[in-house]
Amino acid sequence: MLCSPSQHLPPHHSFSSTSSHDHPRSDHLLPLLHSFNSPFELKQLHAHLVKSSFPLSLLPLSRVASVCALSTAAFSYAQLIFQRVEGPSEIVLWNSCLKHFAQSDSPYDAVALFYRLREFDVFPDSFTLSFVLKACLRLSDIENGRIVHGYVEKLGFCWNLFLLNSIVHLYASCGEMGDARFVFDKMPQRDVVTWNIMTTQLIKRGDVGEAYDMFVEMPERNVRSWTLMIAGFVQCGKPKEAVALFLEMEKAGVDPNEATVVVVLAACADLGDLFLGRRIHENWNRIAFGSNVRVSNTLIDMYVKCGCLEDARGVFDKMEDRTVVSWSAMIAGLAMHGKAEEALELFSTMIQVGMKPNGVTFIGLLHACSHMGLVDQGRKFFASMTRDYGIVPRIEHYGCMVDLLSRASLLREAHEFIMNMPINPNGVVWGALLGGCKVHKNIALAEEAIRHLAVLDPLNDGYYVVLSNIYAEAERWEDAARVRKLMRDRGVKKTPGWSSITVEGTVHEFVAGDESHPQAMEIFQMWGKLLEKMKKRGYVPNTSVVLLDMEEVEKEKFLYRHSEKLALVFGLLNMEPGTPIRIMKNLRVCEDCHAAFKLISAIVHREIVVRDRNRFHCFEDGSCSCRDYW
Repeated sequence: MLCSPSQHLPPHHSFSSTSSHDHPRSDHLLPLLHSFNSPFELKQLHAHLVKSSFPLSLLPLSRVASVCALSTAAFSYAQLIFQRVEGPSEIVLWNSCLKHFAQSDSPYDAVALFYRLREFDVFPDSFTLSFVLKACLRLSDIENGRIVHGYVEKLGFCWNLFLLNSIVHLYASCGEMGDARFVFDKMPQRDVVTWNIMTTQLIKRGDVGEAYDMFVEMPERNVRSWTLMIAGFVQCGKPKEAVALFLEMEKAGVDPNEATVVVVLAACADLGDLFLGRRIHENWNRIAFGSNVRVSNTLIDMYVKCGCLEDARGVFDKMEDRTVVSWSAMIAGLAMHGKAEEALELFSTMIQVGMKPNGVTFIGLLHACSHMGLVDQGRKFFASMTRDYGIVPRIEHYGCMVDLLSRASLLREAHEFIMNMPINPNGVVWGALLGGCKVHKNIALAEEAIRHLAVLDPLNDGYYVVLSNIYAEAERWEDAARVRKLMRDRGVKKTPGWSSITVEGTVHEFVAGDESHPQAMEIFQMWGKLLEKMKKRGYVPNTSVVLLDMEEVEKEKFLYRHSEKLALVFGLLNMEPGTPIRIMKNLRVCEDCHAAFKLISAIVHREIVVRDRNRFHCFEDGSCSCRDYW
């Protein structure tokens, strides 16, 4: 007879707890015992056990719990079964359900089951509360999380470090940092996990200073602690601090893991710190034999951004397994270094081996076309994205196309392209048009671009400077002065130009006109000697790039003190002959420095690599990799 939902279980004596091993006739039941999926099917199976005189102990109790957990009537039915079978305690069975629900696609079921346990007076233990807290964390359910926190306090579980860590994690990840800190401060004990939770959430919220203060206070740090803080510095644009902390980590004797290596290499890439990047690469090869795809991808990016394209290609070629990130990073690197043809060839190889490109791949390809003036090829790639690969262009792709057209003097077409975009153009898109207007001296379109930029990105000094430069080159001094006054009125300050060079692991920075460096006199003397040789080879100072109304002699002096020139001469004075000189500049390299560096590379027989805001310039034997198109 089938049991109805409202019926009580049969008398206790009908359900002996005899093991299934004593009932050889039960073999045919085995498939049924583990296949019921609803309370109704469970009741049918139960009735069959009663009718056949089989023991209730044959039922898998954890499955009974999971099937009956979310129905009020079925819940009490399951409780009656648990009371009549020897086995795990009832809360252990319900905890197995809570754990499953908390990890499932529907973590709210764990919260619902918790309230059902309280409704039926099932006393929770620490595991119960931990699983419900996990569900609340996945749901970002702060309200139910507070209720569970109340149970932790009420039931005297404040000694349980795992529960308190979970509560701190819940509050912090839901943005309740005050509550998280309150619990943190009250905790009778903390472990490294507690500190790492707080540090992680502070970094996620951009409070890197407060995170570092907490990091300093930590009584114990593991590799995750160090890595979190290093990554926090990298994410907020403080690569110097990230590298300094990594060096401190090494002194503390903590071995880096994969995540540490990745974030430190990212910092090296931002700084152009080739010395440390190489050392990390060599150490990682000894530890892990260079087989880690994520580390290899970051190495490619680091070498590319440090101006070592051959090293980047070496890492790429040695990779046994490559992802789309590997291919895209190498294509982008070739593009940045003016190797457009090689970038396109590598893309063809990528397609041949069956690797599907993504949106980042096409950004690299469009940059390659832009820097080399390959307009038709760029148009084809842009069309191919959606047609052949189903990639919807993002704002970055539109910006690349405007840059491509603008550089190629197709300013009207670039403007029409912006007007017909299916998404609203941002400051980068209008900025690309403005850059083209400067190169090709189109004042009217430049003025339109700046009108949009004044709304979209009003505090970006670069756009105002470009427009002022356009006016100055046209000798419209009053308009140039008006733009500078507009900057002052709006509180926009011009970013000072600086250049850096790393010599024997130490980064040296120079600003335009810098006379404070300890070797300033030697630098100026050597520049004078170079200048004589350059003039014999036809060098004429391009004073048009000095956009100030001053005497020609003063303009030349100003020109000779550009930060990249000072960094270059410093490198010539302090580096071994024949060693490539690598310079980083925060702004775009000017036309005069570009012409000077070409001549100097031939005079001193040195490779000079300059990474500016837009790309790399590799000067060698009197020419540049950009082919004077940048």
